[in-house]
Amino acid sequence: MTAPETSAAIKPAIADPARFIRANTRLLPVPLVPEISLHVADEAVPLWSKTEEELGEAGLPPPFWAFAWAGGQALARYVLDHREHVAGRAVLDLASGSGLVAIAAVKAGARTVIGYDIDAFARVAIAINAADNDVSVEARGDDLLGNVAAPEAQAILAGDIFYERDTAERAYAFLSAQTSRGATVLIGDPGRSYLPKEKLRKLAEYKVPVTRDLEDAEIKHTAVWTLA
Repeated sequence: MTAPETSAAIKPAIADPARFIRANTRLLPVPLVPEISLHVADEAVPLWSKTEEELGEAGLPPPFWAFAWAGGQALARYVLDHREHVAGRAVLDLASGSGLVAIAAVKAGARTVIGYDIDAFARVAIAINAADNDVSVEARGDDLLGNVAAPEAQAILAGDIFYERDTAERAYAFLSAQTSRGATVLIGDPGRSYLPKEKLRKLAEYKVPVTRDLEDAEIKHTAVWTLA
């Protein structure tokens, strides 16, 4: 999960963003995907405030990259358990956040994986998390929901992206276009407000442990979908 794609890209002015991330997170196994460990924050607000203090800038989006969101956990679990969707394929992970789903795709045998996120901190986090899981993920900051052409890929992964109206509409348009040209599209979502369920087909359901600091429950019923 990441900041809405309508937001301006965040450019960390911190001299060593990798050091900042390591200093303010802990490397822990992902609850639903213990094969993967991520640098995660204990609480969102303190890290959010510290990021704004370090950058000397207020009103920044939350540090989405510092948490294993429910949709991403479910999608990563599904990809690892159903490797045929990504094995041997070029894969794009949309709004990659921490890089969890991208890392899962590599571990499931993807030929190449690119994690896209407009947040520069997220791109640093993707690199750190990939390295600590002994995999290689390319991180890019292009806004694929804007006017940037996506490279050809056989599988497109999207975890927790349907939580804001404008982003959801543009995300569906992008994913629908990718499906039309023959790509496999997989979506992980815990029932966010703008998920277009009527246009999707459910593939699997999970009970995902999450932090109450971010969600309204300790377990989120989360599904993996594809376009109908």
